Amino acid sequence: MTAPESLRAPARPPRQSLWQGQAPVVAVVALGGALGATARYALALHWPAHPGEFPWATFWTNVVGCAVIGVFMVVITDVWAAHRLVRPFFGTGVLGGFTTFSTYAVDIQKLVDHGRPVTGLAYLAATLLAALTAVWLASTAARRVLKRRQP
Repeated sequence: MTAPESLRAPARPPRQSLWQGQAPVVAVVALGGALGATARYALALHWPAHPGEFPWATFWTNVVGCAVIGVFMVVITDVWAAHRLVRPFFGTGVLGGFTTFSTYAVDIQKLVDHGRPVTGLAYLAATLLAALTAVWLASTAARRVLKRRQP
């Protein structure tokens, strides 16, 4: 005996798996990350850090990357209704692959291991301060420029 039509639960539409909905996001993050990491690697090859010396390439990579993140976030939140994959591709992928806080941590350890703890501490503080300042200055400047351009 089956339930009358009025008592049956409505048929559910087939559910899309999590992977099917997230596959494009994962793909663009991976592609962007590969591009950003390749750019960072090229910069590190061009400007290598010698043992015990301040790692300028990593320092400036992180500072510049943070400044670009500041401008990018203003543009895609205040100006441009970007495609849903732009932020994961460029913000998470390219800039996430370009900036390198894991190398920053390794560089600090290397400085300490080479008997340069004061340089390591200076690098730790300078990178954090410069990166946060870069995001703030870049986003503030971008907002001001955009405000002036509005009629």
